[in-house]
Amino acid sequence: MTDNQTVQAYTDAWTQSIESISELLAPIPTDAWNRATECPGWSVRDVVSHIIGVESELLGDPRPIHALPRDLRHVTNEFTRYMELPVDKRRCHTPVEVTSELEYTVIRRSRALRNARHEPQDLVRWPAGPLAREVPYATLLRLRAFDVWVHEQDLRRALQEPGNLDSPAAVVTRDLLIASLPRQVAKEAGAPAGTTVAFDVAGALPFQRTVRVDADGRGSVDESVVLAPDVRLSMDWQTFVRLCCGRVRPETALVNVIGDQELGARVLAHLRSTP
Repeated sequence: MTDNQTVQAYTDAWTQSIESISELLAPIPTDAWNRATECPGWSVRDVVSHIIGVESELLGDPRPIHALPRDLRHVTNEFTRYMELPVDKRRCHTPVEVTSELEYTVIRRSRALRNARHEPQDLVRWPAGPLAREVPYATLLRLRAFDVWVHEQDLRRALQEPGNLDSPAAVVTRDLLIASLPRQVAKEAGAPAGTTVAFDVAGALPFQRTVRVDADGRGSVDESVVLAPDVRLSMDWQTFVRLCCGRVRPETALVNVIGDQELGARVLAHLRSTP
């Protein structure tokens, strides 16, 4: 695809996922909004408020003026504090108010994306508090498709309404997470030079990848199937996503580790690729 086609693909993936969230929320009862998700400290209402907060900031809306309570145990650093503020601000809002704001935000954001004149490589601000930086426009759209889909799945698991596991945004997420594997295996997990780690992921979006660590300790990933890797990690697609996004503890995840058990445990402990 050309760069412009890639931008459109990311935009379409984001659109499909965020509109699916609106459809998912429409019929749920009031008490379901308080149901816990796998995001630490966040309910269904909180996850939706987070999506609204980020998209509103991308639209240029001012950050809300609000004092966070001091007893939020899941707020552990400046990044989580930054993300928590627009969430906590909306905790007193009714489900109707939250869904209405989400729908209005999606309309505004979709219009802004249609009217955008950015080139794919133009640098734009990625709003992430202390982690904020300028990234290429295409990268920002990729990250938004990823973030919204991951939170869509948070909501679906909490509401027991599975779906969209192989959607366009799921494919964006798969490719983004696979691209992180060499760093996680070689640098974060400290796999020795010459190591091969195979990932065998089944389910709605299956794939096989091998991460190789070269003599200089650098990792690379390819689609070849290694017959006898140092360790093979087999799991389903949802488990892979939950591990990479910090939604499940490695020691409780349903993963079949074949080969070097100690290395396998180290890799699983360092798969998380989100703050």
